[in-house]
Amino acid sequence: MATKPKTLDCVEMKHKAQREIVAEWEARKHEFDAYGGFLEATIRQSEWGRSTWQRLYRAGQSTSDSA
Repeated sequence: MATKPKTLDCVEMKHKAQREIVAEWEARKHEFDAYGGFLEATIRQSEWGRSTWQRLYRAGQSTSDSA
């Protein structure tokens, strides 16, 4: 049985994402006191990041309500 050629390299995808984040940090680090502030701002500026945080917050609220 022949194997299919691999079309997605997860490790390379992760490395690419990390390179992009570092490049953005280098370009914008003068705007922030620390890396954490940069990460928070980047998440808030991203539609995906905002919606993810909102889902996590709502999930945490429903968990704490039932406790």
